Amino acid sequence: MKRFDQGPSLLLLPGLFRETFEDLGTSLEDEGVKLMKCEPNYNVWFDDGASFELSTDVARMKLEVEKWEGKDGFERYLGFLQEAHRHYEISVSQVLKKNFTSLLSMMRPAFLRHLLPLHPHESIYSRASKYFWTERLRRVFTFGSMYMGMSPFDAPGTYSLLQYTELAEGIWYPKGGFHTVIEALVRVGERLGVKYRLSTSVSSVKLDPTGRNAMGITLESGESISADVVIINADLVYAYNNLLPPSSYSRALQKRSASCSSISFYWAMDRQIPELTTHNIFLAEHYRESFDDIFKKQLIPSEPSFYVNVPSRIDPTAAPDGKDSIVVLVPVGHLLDEKQGMGRKGLDIHSKQDWDSMVAKARRTVFKTVEARTGAHNLQGALVKEIVNTPQSWKDVFNLDKGAILGLSHSFFNVLCFRPKTKHPSIERLHFVGASAHPGTGVPIVLAGAKLTSEQVLEGFGMDKPWGKGSFKGKGERTRDIDRVRVRPVMSNVYIALLALILVLAVFVYRST
Repeated sequence: MKRFDQGPSLLLLPGLFRETFEDLGTSLEDEGVKLMKCEPNYNVWFDDGASFELSTDVARMKLEVEKWEGKDGFERYLGFLQEAHRHYEISVSQVLKKNFTSLLSMMRPAFLRHLLPLHPHESIYSRASKYFWTERLRRVFTFGSMYMGMSPFDAPGTYSLLQYTELAEGIWYPKGGFHTVIEALVRVGERLGVKYRLSTSVSSVKLDPTGRNAMGITLESGESISADVVIINADLVYAYNNLLPPSSYSRALQKRSASCSSISFYWAMDRQIPELTTHNIFLAEHYRESFDDIFKKQLIPSEPSFYVNVPSRIDPTAAPDGKDSIVVLVPVGHLLDEKQGMGRKGLDIHSKQDWDSMVAKARRTVFKTVEARTGAHNLQGALVKEIVNTPQSWKDVFNLDKGAILGLSHSFFNVLCFRPKTKHPSIERLHFVGASAHPGTGVPIVLAGAKLTSEQVLEGFGMDKPWGKGSFKGKGERTRDIDRVRVRPVMSNVYIALLALILVLAVFVYRST
């Protein structure tokens, strides 16, 4: 065993990562971060033994889609990409790069005119069903909602942008593991004078006597640290309820819908498992029911869908020679308190949320399913070391409220101006960044949120931003004439000539009558 990333196992939206480093006056390459493209994106495995290979390769996707839905199916796939492209581009320009400080923020004309095309009131599954006519492909192009911690039957249609970025920009992996990106950012910070104090628990945020201004923090050791501004990157719901004075808002946050949790296995194997690629998805036969078990009953499904990552398949440094490291993520319900549990029909949290038995069940299911569908054999016998995270450990070790690994849910009334703000509503010089703050969850999304928070802090001190507007597509040189974008005529010259001829004939006929 060499290492395990306990956070993300893939890198999406690489442009946002590049922009972050450019804003800091450097680049991924200059900091020694090498991104490797995963190809294929995923192998998706079904209960009948069939599989679907997702890829950025259009030729490969054409074969895969046509295998199940014929020639017309590929045309519909291109239509799905076109819609997902709009969701992606609008979301980047109008959501990820804009702060939503109040309801009035949603009244911006530039945002309002795009609201309906984002399909926020339809689910990802219903939108996908318009383009994919078999249940198999509807599942292939909707399972990604798990990355938002939501069921595809509930997640807003806007989030097809996740499938789009994977299919159009690819899935990437930082050589040496995702932690190399963090280490690079730490080095940049240290060069700029940042001092990091690790393994130092914070007990509270210090406020002035009025309770309306943040003055610093108090550590669990009793040490007091003064500060001009406090930025909290801990789980937001935890911070409101544990680091700040109790309030009606902090209590209301705990009642909001949260994302799912997970049982995550980190396995060191004594041999390679060649049947598995870098990223593998195993989908439940009873697709909708499996999501209902997670999001309505807060349990592990009787037959779960799950994700298997083999980082050593793309990065040999992730495991010793001839061996594999494997990460398995089984989505499960988040923790329930007694009041929540008793409020759900038929659910007794004391008998149902038994995480020890759920872990054992998840492990058996993963071994059995992977072996049955891929032809791999004796996975249990190859396992030499295991680390496990459960909803309880996500809560106890990482302070994630309810053990929800992706923060608050991303339903419509939990995003945009309805999501907790990047600035405390009543305490000055207190800001937030992270999965449960605007704009939402996922490392690249949180990076975009960090930039919004930084700009808000600078504005509060009357300081200019030290970076430019930052192009998500990279910074280009001056446009040459041959590259200048020109407005395409509404109609070609041929159509204009035909219309003119029809008009002349119409006038001639009119005068003749």
